[in-house]
Amino acid sequence: MTTVSSAVPTHARHTRLALLALALGGFGIGTTEFVAMGLLPDLARDLLPDLWATNQEEALGQAGWVISAYAAGVVVGAPTIAASVARFPRKLVLLVLAAAFTVGTVASALAPTFESVVAARFLAGLPHGAYFGIAALVAASLMGPGKRGQAVAMVMAGLTVANVVGVPAVTFLGQQTNWRIAYLVVAALFAAATLSIWAFVPKQAGDRTATVRRELDAFRKPAVWFALATGAIGFGGFFAVYSYVSPLATGVTGTSEGFVPFALMTLGVGMTAGNFVGGRLADRSALDAIFQLFGAFAVSLLILIVGAGQPWSLLLGLFLVGASAAALSPAIQTRLMDVAGDSQTMAAALNHSALNIGNALGAVLGGAVIAAGFGFLAPTWVGLLLCVPGALFALAGAWTTRRVRQDDAVEDGAVVGAGGVEADGELEVACVPGRP
Repeated sequence: MTTVSSAVPTHARHTRLALLALALGGFGIGTTEFVAMGLLPDLARDLLPDLWATNQEEALGQAGWVISAYAAGVVVGAPTIAASVARFPRKLVLLVLAAAFTVGTVASALAPTFESVVAARFLAGLPHGAYFGIAALVAASLMGPGKRGQAVAMVMAGLTVANVVGVPAVTFLGQQTNWRIAYLVVAALFAAATLSIWAFVPKQAGDRTATVRRELDAFRKPAVWFALATGAIGFGGFFAVYSYVSPLATGVTGTSEGFVPFALMTLGVGMTAGNFVGGRLADRSALDAIFQLFGAFAVSLLILIVGAGQPWSLLLGLFLVGASAAALSPAIQTRLMDVAGDSQTMAAALNHSALNIGNALGAVLGGAVIAAGFGFLAPTWVGLLLCVPGALFALAGAWTTRRVRQDDAVEDGAVVGAGGVEADGELEVACVPGRP
């Protein structure tokens, strides 16, 4: 695999400030991605006034395109931008992406019509995956060898903390003032992240040998596809629960609407804790961590199903679901980087395309079972069922990697035998860089 020399600050304080700057960008991304869920009625009321006056449910459904447009921007932007910017200096790329978030969010706040808001949200989502991908590579360089999983977790920490602090605070502000004010506040977060990256993140050269074709070579590796499917399906199960926490708390547990923010904050605290645990597990073995965490996720969902009738056990279940699901993210991203060979920028970005596919999948499946009359607990059962194909895709990826290693071992043995050296006996099999 190609290695790139980087100028890394030697002072520990500078390193911490650089990592915090990267996490601040993640905090802004987490806030802008999820705040629309809490402000959806305000968006529908303001942008679709005629439909809101006649059919509020239909207006809310149509306003959901604001959320879907952002997710679509992430899915499209992650591979295309990552493939295009891998050879450029990483700090410069991060500054451009953070500035693009700022402009896209301001455009979202100022767009005059529903259609223009949807378009602005799509554009705002384009830098999402590439930012996290490049930031993860920079963080890994700052933290040193053997800490890629923890580096990914550090960057993702901003997103998980956003669910605890940023999303509730900005949602409350938007409800008390106007949804446009909320988005302008998010834009200010991105502006602060841009300045922080400029001030604290050291210059790092890009991979000058990278090309669009080489980055796209990641898609030729079956193990990459299996890792992406693992992320999309696994997080589909999580978002099936996350998207319907409010009706679960009010309709099954029997709490008031005022209890819902506490439920969401508990979920966010679990995500924050699980994110760091997942990073450490991924540094030991990303593949082992994925299997272990799918097991933990399944157990957490069962606890939520059993405990949803009482507020305290609901909160316990939500904490565990958030922790086990968030722990999967750095493990899956590290796995993608393991199997992508030289396409490291692409691998680091693709994880976020997979997560947003999971976002859409979980919301659709969870809504479908509710609409079919199975009740507000049904999305949790959907999440449990999705653990099975998620784990199977991970197993298929492991099998693919093993087969490639065996093929490489056979080829190496043949070369040794042809050279007249003893080819019998036991052959140590090692992962070949650039092969899945």
